[in-house]
Amino acid sequence: MIRYLKRGRDVQARHADDLAVRNTVESIIRDIEQRGDSAVLEYSKKFDNWAPEDFRLSQADIEQAMKSLSARELEDIRFAQTQIRNFAQIQRNSMLDVEVETRPGVFLGHRHIPVNAVGCYIPGGKYPLLASAHMSVLTAKVAGVKRVVATAPPFQGRPHPAIVAAMHLAGADEILVLGGVQAVVAMAVGTGSIAPVDMLVGPGNMFVAEAKRQLFGRVGIDLFAGPTETLVIADDSVDGELCAVDLLGQAEHGPTSPAVLLTDSEELAQATMREIEQQLLKLPTAGIAAQAWADFGEIIVCDSREEMLQKADEIASEHVQVMTRDPDWFLNKMTNYGALFLGPRTNVAFGDKVIGTNHTLPTNKAARYTGGLWVGKFLKTCTFQRISSDAASAEIGEYCSRLCHMENFAGHGEQANIRVRRYGSRAEVPWYEPVPELLA
Repeated sequence: MIRYLKRGRDVQARHADDLAVRNTVESIIRDIEQRGDSAVLEYSKKFDNWAPEDFRLSQADIEQAMKSLSARELEDIRFAQTQIRNFAQIQRNSMLDVEVETRPGVFLGHRHIPVNAVGCYIPGGKYPLLASAHMSVLTAKVAGVKRVVATAPPFQGRPHPAIVAAMHLAGADEILVLGGVQAVVAMAVGTGSIAPVDMLVGPGNMFVAEAKRQLFGRVGIDLFAGPTETLVIADDSVDGELCAVDLLGQAEHGPTSPAVLLTDSEELAQATMREIEQQLLKLPTAGIAAQAWADFGEIIVCDSREEMLQKADEIASEHVQVMTRDPDWFLNKMTNYGALFLGPRTNVAFGDKVIGTNHTLPTNKAARYTGGLWVGKFLKTCTFQRISSDAASAEIGEYCSRLCHMENFAGHGEQANIRVRRYGSRAEVPWYEPVPELLA
């Protein structure tokens, strides 16, 4: 039996559309489309108190940011990027172009073609999320994207040097200090000073997420993202202190971030709740984490791991940390998750910052139908076909002609018929009629 020792707010209330946000974003998009750079400047001044002569950083600006960081800070950024680059390259190497002869003279194939231009949004208001630069800019570059524009809002009145360094070291071709809706709209539709991109990626607040939703179709996006989610699946092989740390470590993302413990041990559930209360007394970000836990934290107790599996796939969480005696059992059986973190030695923070997997992952149950950002998201898998012999063209043409006429597409059918006449031995095939079957 599945039972809740603590339940969060109603899911529908959590994910309800915010009409005010939607209307605000629609208005900003329309204004930037009409007035370009001048509108972007006004919104940047209004929302971020930031109105430079040029949002684009010069090489001298980038070098100044790099020099302001310590050797240790730069080495830590480089270490993280090496892990992420290595795994992204392994993923890219697994994606092979193919060409195969499916019938004599008929060749089919596909090529993986990088998107030409990508805009990467790196949040930097409440927290300077330099890790997002690794995850988006660097992964796009491994995929072979020619032009990567990276942007982040000013942090406390200036470009955040660690974010700038991360974007630069990841390989960004253009670095902007521009935040919010105005940043993603400017990259998507283009302005006088910013050329448009083909795809937008990266997390952001509810306004940025809504802007990406409204711009989808005009440009590609990575995925629709909501508040960070974490699910800890645990049994009595671990303790409440570890579970509490891992839940609150993600709850500090924001006041609407769900953090859920799923366990088959009521003793562990009770111990975790006690630990959370104690840790909230000393956690520096308790103001945020406590609200997230109060409103969206959950403790769910099951009678078996089969019940835990059922509930975990129903929740379809962005992050799923498995701390059980046999975490691979969940690896082999779970189907709905953004990323798995297996065993007590790893955790979501490792994935967020440094270990090498990408941290841009599906939320709001989107894990039911998509994975997260990876090198393949920046690649278009485009097919091609080639027919190398007259006989093959005529053979395929006969089948195609008849199939087209089943659908009442006479013009389509004639594309097939003309090739039957020219490349086969059936010059008598009539126009705009299905190719008759040859009698034995």
